[in-house]
Amino acid sequence: MRLLTAALCLGLAAPAAALDLSSMTEAERAAFGQAVRTYLLENPEVLMEAIGVLEQKREVDQAANDLKILRDNADRIYTSPADWVGGNPEGDVTVVEFLDYRCGYCRKAWEEVEQLVESDGNIRLVFKEFPILGEDSVASSKFAIAARRLGGDEAYKKAHDALIALKSPADAATLEELASDLGLDPAKVAAEMESDDTAAIIRANHDLATLLQINGTPTFVVNETMVRGYVPLDGMQQIVDGQRKKAD
Repeated sequence: MRLLTAALCLGLAAPAAALDLSSMTEAERAAFGQAVRTYLLENPEVLMEAIGVLEQKREVDQAANDLKILRDNADRIYTSPADWVGGNPEGDVTVVEFLDYRCGYCRKAWEEVEQLVESDGNIRLVFKEFPILGEDSVASSKFAIAARRLGGDEAYKKAHDALIALKSPADAATLEELASDLGLDPAKVAAEMESDDTAAIIRANHDLATLLQINGTPTFVVNETMVRGYVPLDGMQQIVDGQRKKAD
């Protein structure tokens, strides 16, 4: 490990040939390792610099990988007919959110995403049902999908807002009452929740999340940038502005 660390640090300034340890004797390698250890103990800022360079490279590599995956799966991400679309359907920036109704950070982001879309006026918003936090999460997503299939986009949005703010468990009684509040037949909603089509939508979103290396919520795709985790309103505004500048 020490030799690997040394190679990393010295590689910032030295030719690759200078790091070839295969030609050294065992004693020379031991002396080299000790010399590097001593140097790093006396100059720890070098190690921090090397770690910073490595982290920066990882971020660049991750961004490049994200971009390729997003472009390869653009139709599934941005234009799936299974997804609710809000905001400005003709907006110049698309914000796609993978969400779980029982996720605390999704709930925290909810009002801020609403503010972002309303204050901007030129954002196309897409929701992807991505339940990962247990039975209540799955039931909530199934309900939202069923509400859209039976009642359309307006019913979906009302269901979404009610579910994201719901404090009680998403049990059968609660969902039945919510269906009635939406003007939907609770029995038909319950049947649609268990339909093959509803299951297929959730399965497709999970498969897509796996391709995109998404394992938590909320996760956003803002045009061609992945945003993993909650970001405050001002941060999301900066990301949106950055995407617009890239498009110019």
